[in-house]
Amino acid sequence: MEDLGLALGIAVGVVAAAAGIRWWLLGRRPGLGSAEDRATYATLHTASLVAPALRGGLDADSARRSLPHVQALLGRPTVGITGTHGTLAWSGPPAPAAVQDLVDAVIAGGGTQASGTAIAAPLVVEDRVVGSVVVVAEETSAGLARATSEVARWMSSQLELAELAASRTALMEAELRALRAQISPHFIYNSLGAIASFVRTDPERARALLLEFADFTRYSFRQHGEFTTLAEELRSIERYLVLEKARFGERLRVVVSVAPEVLNVTLPFLSVQPLVENAVRHGLEARPGTGTITVSARDAATECLIEIEDDGAGADPETVRAALAGRSVSGSVGLANVDERLRAVYGNDYGIVVETAPGLGTKVSLRVPKYAPTTVTAITPTISP
Repeated sequence: MEDLGLALGIAVGVVAAAAGIRWWLLGRRPGLGSAEDRATYATLHTASLVAPALRGGLDADSARRSLPHVQALLGRPTVGITGTHGTLAWSGPPAPAAVQDLVDAVIAGGGTQASGTAIAAPLVVEDRVVGSVVVVAEETSAGLARATSEVARWMSSQLELAELAASRTALMEAELRALRAQISPHFIYNSLGAIASFVRTDPERARALLLEFADFTRYSFRQHGEFTTLAEELRSIERYLVLEKARFGERLRVVVSVAPEVLNVTLPFLSVQPLVENAVRHGLEARPGTGTITVSARDAATECLIEIEDDGAGADPETVRAALAGRSVSGSVGLANVDERLRAVYGNDYGIVVETAPGLGTKVSLRVPKYAPTTVTAITPTISP
């Protein structure tokens, strides 16, 4: 028992000594970064808090939400944000009357202005002055003027990003409207003609085709969402091919091979269906006899690889390059449109790739990252060969 007590005493002593050494070492360890490092971090963190509000553009709401953080960046109690037609947000005592004259000068001239106890710097978007940042202090200085200018310049960059995002969205919507207008007349004319041919000979089939036509046009002309799932796009392709098979009969063969794991991949709306229509129009219609359209989609690591291939007439590669560049008057339906929208969403590495030659058919490939720009619900396609 005495030996056990001695051993326990030694163990407790060792633990206590280790704890003492640990606390001594912790006490000697320097702080996490210098004062300059901490100040830089605080400034960057505050700046990051301004960005979300400004990404919606400059208005009273975004100015109100960003003002406290702008005030913290400039370190003055009296700070304001103005538009071109008046104050959007203000903190601190009311501004002296001379401040409005200062803001008017900034809006008109576009440079930072100082007068008495106030400094105003312009907010500029694509060479247009859209507002200003105003600071009122007991004493103004060159350093405060420079800080105000830099804060205003950084805010301007965020407003430019907001305008760029709005322009990009408007462009994509315009391109989608153009694509719908380009596809619909040709397809609608042929589909209605095919349906009409069955009205007397096979009324039930004509009725079924009309329902398919209604579902297809409802999907193609829907007004909500820039994105869809691959499964939804394939479902639309199924309806399209059912209508085309009614027109071509046994001349059109369809082969579909889709890996189940990529059905929920999100991609821009109407980015595959126009390529399938191209395969029918420029592959099958341009040659006699039967033709096969192959649609495949498979998992490729972080991406989904989609391919549309036909064994039709093929094309001169120079004609395809002209179509992709938008220089072709009667080129492939929507080819340049789909290519531009894919690049706009995912970057220039994600345009479509076309392999073709006269008499050798055409293969169009596109890659889509497997992350989802939006949340959508998948519908499993049931295309029959």
